[in-house]
Amino acid sequence: MPRTRTTKKLAQRIDLDYFKRPTPMRRRRFWLSVAAPALAVAWLTWHAARSDRRVYSAGNLAPAHAVLTKQCSACHVPHLSFYEEKVADQECVACHDGPVHHTTQLFTPSCASCHSEHRGAVRLAATSDANCTRCHAALEARGRQVNFVRKISSFAGDHPEFAVLRTGRPDPGTIQLNHYRHLQPDLLGPNGSRVQMTCNDCHRSAANADGAWPYRDAKSQAASPAGKRDTDGRNSEGNVSVLSRAYMAPATYAHTCAACHTLQFDKRLVDAVPHDKAEVVHPFVVARLEAYIAAHPADLRVSRDPGRDLPEKAIPADYRLLTPSEWVAERTAEDEQLLWRKTCKQCHTLVFEDGDALPKIAPSNTTARYMPHANFDHSQHGLVDCVACHAATTTSQLSSDVLLPGIATCRSCHHAGPEAAESRCFECHTYHDPAQRKPAHSSFSLADLQASPR
Repeated sequence: MPRTRTTKKLAQRIDLDYFKRPTPMRRRRFWLSVAAPALAVAWLTWHAARSDRRVYSAGNLAPAHAVLTKQCSACHVPHLSFYEEKVADQECVACHDGPVHHTTQLFTPSCASCHSEHRGAVRLAATSDANCTRCHAALEARGRQVNFVRKISSFAGDHPEFAVLRTGRPDPGTIQLNHYRHLQPDLLGPNGSRVQMTCNDCHRSAANADGAWPYRDAKSQAASPAGKRDTDGRNSEGNVSVLSRAYMAPATYAHTCAACHTLQFDKRLVDAVPHDKAEVVHPFVVARLEAYIAAHPADLRVSRDPGRDLPEKAIPADYRLLTPSEWVAERTAEDEQLLWRKTCKQCHTLVFEDGDALPKIAPSNTTARYMPHANFDHSQHGLVDCVACHAATTTSQLSSDVLLPGIATCRSCHHAGPEAAESRCFECHTYHDPAQRKPAHSSFSLADLQASPR
């Protein structure tokens, strides 16, 4: 007769004491579950005894703050032998001065909301666009109307054209310069030579302005008035500043023009007048002519120039005998007529007012920065040819032309994607107003930063 299998018979075969009897695997798991927490507690106790709080850190500090790795209390406030998670703004401004973006802003973010630490080797200035667009996507201000575009969400999207190009206002400079003519091949250069000028001949960053200029004149450079040339590009300690590498120094006559556009004023003299105001040029001309006639008294006998005889006018005597003062006065009038009406007027705007013996030279009004609310670094764009961005330069014949590239030119490289240049807001804009920045100092010494915390 076959055996009958029932659930009851099968259940009777189960060993109900199986989980009570120890086995090698169960013993190992038990001791491991006890040892792991015990080791963790011992490890934390060992670090606590050494006052080493790094075990509570959320991650490595940014390179700018890496020296504070052992000094958690520099930023975090201790509470019950632990550190609070958030950092108060007062701890940041103890070392850094962070002026607000604008005095009329409605919202002032905390430092840590934009500059998040413990994320490893990242740039703290590389903030997310969301930090900017939370205000600029619908910009409002306190007390007065906003002068900027109210809605900007991204550079590649609705960022407007640059203001200087969007408004269509001309360049305010008064120097008459024809870029098209200066970039022509076989241009007549110094000493009758033929040259091909390039952008770098006249436009360089302030940090490189002391190098060799192909069209400079050493005498004109040495005689240029003090304070008129701001191309040294060095800070108060004598070091080349970062801004001096980023922006182009204003082109000066002594560096970029003097070799081709000389300021000779009289065929009898090899001297050139200084590149300065008319009040400086006039006594220079008089002094040089007085010195000349003192050394050449025979020139006081002035022969008649037949080429200046006028029809139906009496023919003057064959020569005139002048006194030194009369000779200097006549030659000064002729030389200055050449200077004011031809030489200087070729580049400068001269104003002749009634009653003034000398003209007034209009200020150059050279624009150093066309976009004062944005940062641009020419030294980071050396891979690109100048004309690739400033394409209108080769055809510009008016000094009133604004030759900046438009936003479309920038977007060709600065856009989203792994093979594109950075296009986040921080690349060109800063939140903190540098004009309102004040000095901030820390109380740390080198020994404090290098020693382990106690």
